[in-house]
Amino acid sequence: MLNKVPEVTLYFWVIKVLCTTVGETASDYLTDNVGLGLTRVTFITGALLLAVLIAQFRARRYMAPVYWLAVVLISVVGTQITDNLTDLHGVPLETTTTIFGLALAATFVVWWLSERTLSIHTIFTRRRESFYWLAVLFTFALGTAAGDLLSERLSLGYALSVGIFAAAISVVAVAHYRLALNAVAAFWAAYILTRPLGASIGDYMSQPRSAGGLGLGTTVTSFVFLGTIVVVVAFLTLTRRDVTEAAELGDPPITRILVVLHGSSALNGILDAVHGRAARGPARFHLLVQDAQAREVLASTLPLLSGIDVEGSVSVRDNPMDAVEESLHNGRFDEVIVGTEPHHLSHWLHVDLSHRLGHLGVPVTTVVG
Repeated sequence: MLNKVPEVTLYFWVIKVLCTTVGETASDYLTDNVGLGLTRVTFITGALLLAVLIAQFRARRYMAPVYWLAVVLISVVGTQITDNLTDLHGVPLETTTTIFGLALAATFVVWWLSERTLSIHTIFTRRRESFYWLAVLFTFALGTAAGDLLSERLSLGYALSVGIFAAAISVVAVAHYRLALNAVAAFWAAYILTRPLGASIGDYMSQPRSAGGLGLGTTVTSFVFLGTIVVVVAFLTLTRRDVTEAAELGDPPITRILVVLHGSSALNGILDAVHGRAARGPARFHLLVQDAQAREVLASTLPLLSGIDVEGSVSVRDNPMDAVEESLHNGRFDEVIVGTEPHHLSHWLHVDLSHRLGHLGVPVTTVVG
């Protein structure tokens, strides 16, 4: 499969906030204005979400209408899960916030232990897509609980809550762009925070003035935001500006990539590089290990690349340049990825291996442990 989620652009964050706002207001609209009641609405939207997720999982690539419809519905369902626990069963918001926070953390831990990455740029297997949507569901439920906790239980008000969550997202952005916070960690932190931000915006716009809102009502707020989502998603469907993979007519060519690993400290970087490259299009990898414990490293590394077309071998050459040149001579490779120890430990870097490989006529990516 191609990557099943959109590229993270400004459009992504705009629609995400719109969806989270709709999740809050649409749930109230269906429950109160339409008069369906919380339990009935939960079952209806839950069934719709299940049907849309089946369509999402059956697709072989990212399709904007299906993906964002799933996000809208999961936003509504996430809101209703929290509301059911709080309103119908009397579970305190402090408890639901803690429960969903722990559930989200557990999802991330199991996801990492299973896949060794939380990157959304490599959602191209059923298992990763399952982890992704489970994490998304918990972020929405957690965001609803946290937003209500601040604005209602702690009596901070909707406007102040909007400011608090917007400021928190700004801190994450500064940490990423200025302080080198890991991109994956920054993404998920911002993703979690946009949920209570959107929920607080929805409450601020829809709740009556006597309760600290603008008094627009859930009907007006829901339809305005839903209409905006439809317009933006239609634009993205036509322009494909958020598509990470461009599907071509016919079967796209398979790129052969030589991956050379020396030293276990570069292993995580190599795994991320291979998964990232596999997400960009059809590729077949050959892992060449040159290390004192090469066979053990190879045997433990290949299972971590399950789902990827990869084979491996152990180099018998002491000279890394000879090992790579021999591999390039024996097989056709279009790219080379080299993983090596840090500079103070790596003989490869001291002999300027990457620069020398650049003269072989193939693109070279160097991953330093």
